[in-house]
Amino acid sequence: MTRHRTLVIGSAFALLVAMAAGQALLERAAAQASQATVQAPRFEVDPFWPKPLPNHWLLGSSIGVAVDAQDHVWIVHRGGATLNARTEMGLAADPPTAETCCAPAPAVLEFDPAGNLVGQWGGPGEGYEWPESNHGITVDHKGYVWIGGNGSKDAHVLKFSRGGKFIMQVGHQGQSKGSHDMENFGRVAKIFVDPKANEAYMADGYGNRRVVVLDADTGEFKRYWGAYGNKPDDTRLPPYDPSAPPAQQFRNPVHCAELSHDGLLYVCDRPNDRIQVFTPEGKFVNEVFIAPKTLGDGSVWDIAFSRDNEQRYLFVADGKNEKIYIIERKSMKLLTAFGDGGRQPGQFFGVHSIATDSKGNIYTTETYEGKRLQKFVFKGIGPVPATQGPPWPRGR
Repeated sequence: MTRHRTLVIGSAFALLVAMAAGQALLERAAAQASQATVQAPRFEVDPFWPKPLPNHWLLGSSIGVAVDAQDHVWIVHRGGATLNARTEMGLAADPPTAETCCAPAPAVLEFDPAGNLVGQWGGPGEGYEWPESNHGITVDHKGYVWIGGNGSKDAHVLKFSRGGKFIMQVGHQGQSKGSHDMENFGRVAKIFVDPKANEAYMADGYGNRRVVVLDADTGEFKRYWGAYGNKPDDTRLPPYDPSAPPAQQFRNPVHCAELSHDGLLYVCDRPNDRIQVFTPEGKFVNEVFIAPKTLGDGSVWDIAFSRDNEQRYLFVADGKNEKIYIIERKSMKLLTAFGDGGRQPGQFFGVHSIATDSKGNIYTTETYEGKRLQKFVFKGIGPVPATQGPPWPRGR
């Protein structure tokens, strides 16, 4: 009798375990079904890239990233805030109150594909005016490095050799005369250089409301335009209202202007939560709104193209919502997004700038208190959730 009762109890327990397992499988299947997948580029954060900086250097707010023809990654950051924090902590005292920590890194840093620091320079020098607040970095097809600035007096852009030798300054600090000035800028956010026409496109920017095109060798102003190809108007706009008709002018800042292989210019109208698309001559083609209910800083901070010949995908950095959006470029359809707010790898605090290398990897920098550079390794095209969190390495 006892043996029979034990068998009954054991069978009942096994049945309950099986039912629980079956229920778990059903719940997992239901969860997967409710989270639809899309075919899109897949990425995983590399938490060990780049390698630690030498000399106990730290990054300040990191407000520009670019990748050159050798897949070297360049950033520009603001070390002054780091220096101020170091002073406040007593680390710059004489004698210092700590043995090692810390010092601000030079403003411009160059990393090789393995994440080693291989170049560093930047700051005031003879013959040019270093920006009050450097902003954006581009390495053009000839290997020259361009830097803008969004300080209150920054009405110029600078061009250097890759080793930091001064080449050219266009505009003069403190001389901005508005969005129709043909000699100075209004706090340029970012620069793109077209290798075919040898023209430099300025997202101009934090003070002005226009895109400006220069001759990349001489710095001569060639043309400019505002939103929808309109004549720029610097009249102050009311606060952004997502329920109102789209603004007919850019808002400050106009944060990027990137030209695709097929001759379309994508402009980040950041506080208007939109990307506007133009021909190189400034004819309006299309626009798309990204997270259009985003107020304040706006959602469209920077863009980068995928590295296939067709540049099939557009990657959009959103430092307000702390995400990277993946968009199918021809249809401008939003496919998925990854990231989240936070300090861990794959999370963001003010993701500001974005670039891709020849292998399809993504690099981002973070402003405000983010102060870092991250790498996201391309893992091919495949099914991904329509909404992702931080793209942590699989199996972790």
